[in-house]
Amino acid sequence: MCPTDPAPMSPDAAPDIRQSPPPVVTGSPVEVSDGVFVIPDNRVELVPNVGIVLGESAALVIDTGIGPRNGAAVLEQAQRLAGNRRLYLTVTHFHPEHGFGAQAFKGAATIVYNAAQRAELRRKGAGYLGMFRDLSPQVAAELEGVEFVDPDLIYAGEAEIDLGGRTALLREVGPAHTRSDQIVLVDGRVLFAGDLLETRIFPIAPYFPPHDTDVDGEGWIGVLDQLAALAPQIVVPGHGEVTDASLIHDVRDYLAYVRTEALRLRESGATADETADTIDENARTRWPDWERPEWIGPAARAFYDTGARA
Repeated sequence: MCPTDPAPMSPDAAPDIRQSPPPVVTGSPVEVSDGVFVIPDNRVELVPNVGIVLGESAALVIDTGIGPRNGAAVLEQAQRLAGNRRLYLTVTHFHPEHGFGAQAFKGAATIVYNAAQRAELRRKGAGYLGMFRDLSPQVAAELEGVEFVDPDLIYAGEAEIDLGGRTALLREVGPAHTRSDQIVLVDGRVLFAGDLLETRIFPIAPYFPPHDTDVDGEGWIGVLDQLAALAPQIVVPGHGEVTDASLIHDVRDYLAYVRTEALRLRESGATADETADTIDENARTRWPDWERPEWIGPAARAFYDTGARA
């Protein structure tokens, strides 16, 4: 195992979710395209949109929820849909609400990660586990008993999984939201984007210097250009409602705005704090119906610091 990083940030710097509902995956899978199901997050904090893709001979689960109980619940839903089909599991990135339920699938499914995901989980997993446990008692309860498991298969670049009459393309696209972001494209038309995209939520920029500065805003914008070129018909974001490709352009517009403003303010002599405050105020006005504005500041600081290093 690789050495682990310390906790990425102090609880005081973390988003305050103490009043949020427990982060539990609930509800039934909804078919969003032929053979493609989503267990929706219902806009509950730290609950992801979970995908289940059915082919004639195999099924693929995308993301697990946070902790072993959520992972077991997702596995149960997948097995109910899949019957005796072979199961695969992949995760869009290593963050706890997306992949810290993987242990429930060990032995029941073939777990597939890209090599960078495995490395990032090994390096940061323990730190993120500690940080998330401190977010609220409800989150700590779901993380009880977490064990990190290695994937059964590792790929580099991209990999196709033939599910029988349906193909899932796994492609590593990071660094962006994390160093090891992965998209899943089903039959060229349904895109699972993880936290590269959120619906009416300010993009989550996990920029926590000095411990975690791997978010790459410039790379993120470039990835969104790649995703737009894929022209998916249905887009499943990491959090928020399932939608269409217009979401890709909405998130790109936001990140491009933050980049432009952060660099402009830095060049004008504004400090990082002044830049973050100004962008925060203006972005709330420009996108008034988006949730989680506490993520504006970290994104602004990431672009500001990138400009300082350029």
